[in-house]
Amino acid sequence: MPLPTMAGMSELVIGAHVDQTDPIAEAQARRAPVVQMFLGDPQGYKGPEVAYAGGAAALREAAAAAGVGIYVHAPYIVNVATTNNRIRIPSRKLLQQHMDAAAEIGALGLIVHGGHVNKADDPAKGFDNWRKAVEATDIKVPLLIENTAGGDNAMTRYLERIQGVWDAIGSAEGADQVGFCLDTCHAHAGGNALESVVEDVRAITGRIDLVHANDSRDDFDSGADRHANFGAGRIDPDLLASVVRDAGAPVICETPGGADEHVADFAWLRERL
Repeated sequence: MPLPTMAGMSELVIGAHVDQTDPIAEAQARRAPVVQMFLGDPQGYKGPEVAYAGGAAALREAAAAAGVGIYVHAPYIVNVATTNNRIRIPSRKLLQQHMDAAAEIGALGLIVHGGHVNKADDPAKGFDNWRKAVEATDIKVPLLIENTAGGDNAMTRYLERIQGVWDAIGSAEGADQVGFCLDTCHAHAGGNALESVVEDVRAITGRIDLVHANDSRDDFDSGADRHANFGAGRIDPDLLASVVRDAGAPVICETPGGADEHVADFAWLRERL
């Protein structure tokens, strides 16, 4: 499924992470053409649930009728890179379940964090586990791997680790359906220079399919994943805007608050593009 881009568009495609009960109403409250949501508990292994009245088919139909694109964020606990079988195996199962559910609602993509290995592990084991996960997953909508903010053992905090993941999955069947989600807060807190991060990531992955545009509560290279509203955090406003501009991809804001705060964040961002 092709992802929307900013190419040829006069206005930025921008939305927000919203409550999953009625994402169509949430999108309309923000006048947003795209939204992101969870399907079920982001911290649990129970599996996806569609909270929308009428279920997956009704949500897919309502989204199409309203012209709203939906991204699904996989649970935070998914870690397909780890060498711990008690985490990796259920993570693969959960990833497939959310992939299936995302396809049922007609989602534009499924975002998943890069995960991590244990302190004593060779990172190469995590890279290869990512390859195995891609090969084991029936990819029905684009699978977007997201950079993360903290942890020395993370798979997608540092550029060289992202390179390792991409080198490993490049030979996997289904790799053409794997894309990248660039989070500005995570890049800043993870110690990646925002002045060059778009170019750096593209040099590795060849693509940026989605931007999670967030300010950061904490300092550069802090390792802290704490989002802030635009202008209220530690990221230089011009740098944040330049990442969005240079990436040329749809934007999801995961900033604090509800519709009013998100609309204000959208306006803040558009003023600087």
